[in-house]
Amino acid sequence: MMTLLILFFPLVASLLVLISGNKLASKVALFFSVIELAITFYCYLIYKQSGAESFYYFKEWIADPKISFHLGMDGLSLLMVILTNFLTPIIILSAFNRNIENAKGYFSLITFMQFALVGVFVAYDGLLYYIFWELALIPIYFIALRWGGANRVNVTLKFFIYTLAGSLLMLFGFIMLYHYNPSHSFDIRELYANASKVCSCNQSWLFWLFFAAFAIKIPIVPFHTWQADTYKEAPTQGTMLLAGIMLKMGTYSLIRWLIPIVPAGVAEWGPYAIVLCVIGIVYASVIAIMQKDLKKLFAYSSVAHVGLIAAGIFALNMQGLQGSVVQMLAHGVNVVGLFFCADIIFNRTQSLNVEGLGGIRNVAPKFNTLFMIVVLGSVALPLTNGFIGEFLLLFGVYEYNTWLSVFAGLTIILGAVYMLRMFQNVMLGNTNETTSVFEDLKWNEMLVLGIIAIVIIVMGVYPKPVFEMAEPALQQILNNALIK
Repeated sequence: MMTLLILFFPLVASLLVLISGNKLASKVALFFSVIELAITFYCYLIYKQSGAESFYYFKEWIADPKISFHLGMDGLSLLMVILTNFLTPIIILSAFNRNIENAKGYFSLITFMQFALVGVFVAYDGLLYYIFWELALIPIYFIALRWGGANRVNVTLKFFIYTLAGSLLMLFGFIMLYHYNPSHSFDIRELYANASKVCSCNQSWLFWLFFAAFAIKIPIVPFHTWQADTYKEAPTQGTMLLAGIMLKMGTYSLIRWLIPIVPAGVAEWGPYAIVLCVIGIVYASVIAIMQKDLKKLFAYSSVAHVGLIAAGIFALNMQGLQGSVVQMLAHGVNVVGLFFCADIIFNRTQSLNVEGLGGIRNVAPKFNTLFMIVVLGSVALPLTNGFIGEFLLLFGVYEYNTWLSVFAGLTIILGAVYMLRMFQNVMLGNTNETTSVFEDLKWNEMLVLGIIAIVIIVMGVYPKPVFEMAEPALQQILNNALIK
């Protein structure tokens, strides 16, 4: 029952936010998102005491085709739910002291998206998972279309077409799985149990259908062309949802659905996929170095980081999988912090031009300190949350192939180049006409960045709870993926 509560509570909250009125919408949304976070923490305590068995809910839904309302939370799912429900109140709080037209619609869509995202992470039936996958597209589409930038219509349409095309490929893949699988079911337990019984030729087709859908969402080069413009044109909270949580749908799905369900397809095509990921790491890092727009720089940085996460997953070893989970959490926190810092800068200067800023440290020391912590986490400085994930990912890729790890490791060097150079140009030096009147952090901005900075340091110093939660689920998935 706790799984039902944690799933449907944001949906009820979304309706209450919508009827609360524009003046109260942000406060009501924050209140309910904090309650959802408290419920999540309670679920974590239950998991520590009783394990994942406490969070399974199964109900037959449709007899033919065989579809069930099957929910569950093992350690992997629970970590993704924790990330979602931790970041949502932070994202809502970041919008305080901002003038948002039709605020009730805006915050209602955010909480509705929280419901859909949680659904993706707890669905244990393939068709149910697909439904939540599609539901997550609806609120972010309207958030970007209604509250986005000047070029939002064309950019949002491109984003919608890309993701919808990927979703249709995935739906066709599930239909194929249903017919090829002897159990004739979408239930994840039966898909796992019968994975080796699907012939390798059919698994090859299934691999590319699912991989294309997930690669678009992550995104992996060359499926990334929608991303930078969408991140730039979407409102800040929409960008945070996309980069901080929504792209984790893709990396999570690689682990949960792709590698254990089509192991023969992964064995055949995984080497090509990991090469594609490493190419994307280098390509996105080089493009990030060339960027002058702050949000686009962070967008391409995100492509490089998630490319490394995907590479670690396709390495098919425990180090790579553990590193991918840790880095999903770290990247979610860090990228939300980065885009919020970009929003603070734009809100005060009306500029995102890296070369046109400078000297902000002189007039906003609190902002400078917290922004620096977020940047250091992003460049994987030891004792920050970014370090342990990238170390394990590179270790896992090295175990798979030495040369691939050499090129994948360029993300650390190139990432330090573009992030530290950006920080130097934006924050250091002398102030100019644009930055001389820069105001230091307001209370909600201080709270948001303060929480993010604390998590960056705590998770970097003590990541053990994440490992303990993720390992049982990852070991089961890895065992299934390595079946010959």
